[in-house]
Amino acid sequence: MKHFATLLLSLALLCSGTSFAQSAPQMNLPRVKLTAGMYLVDAQVAATPEQRSTGLMFRQQMPPAEGMLFVFEQAGQQCFWMKNTLLPLTAAFVADNGTIVNLADMTPQSTDSHCSEKPVRFVLEMNQGWFAQKGIKAGFKLGGPPFKSE
Repeated sequence: MKHFATLLLSLALLCSGTSFAQSAPQMNLPRVKLTAGMYLVDAQVAATPEQRSTGLMFRQQMPPAEGMLFVFEQAGQQCFWMKNTLLPLTAAFVADNGTIVNLADMTPQSTDSHCSEKPVRFVLEMNQGWFAQKGIKAGFKLGGPPFKSE
């Protein structure tokens, strides 16, 4: 009976830990260096369904040259929203070769959907205004290990 109670307690703690992870920011994801012309981006990589669904939720701040790169298994129309996301962000929907297909400014804590105009496998989220301040628009090509060179 004591073993059964210990098992139940362990399960309860495991479940509560999973729940906690969903309400706290992801800070320890793998990182990749990307280039945007002369600018360097330090991007956390969200590659699993769990990492992608949490994204930048609950973050209070993000350094100017930091972002999050969402990586999907296959190209498709990717749609993003900002529920539980506290920072104003811009999403760059990026083709396999690193070309930005379209950009979308997103309002914090909104459930408005922002989608890629074409099927993509990558979405790079940066602080809102970062792309505009650098003159980066649709058609601009990003560089880095995730993108196929032509």
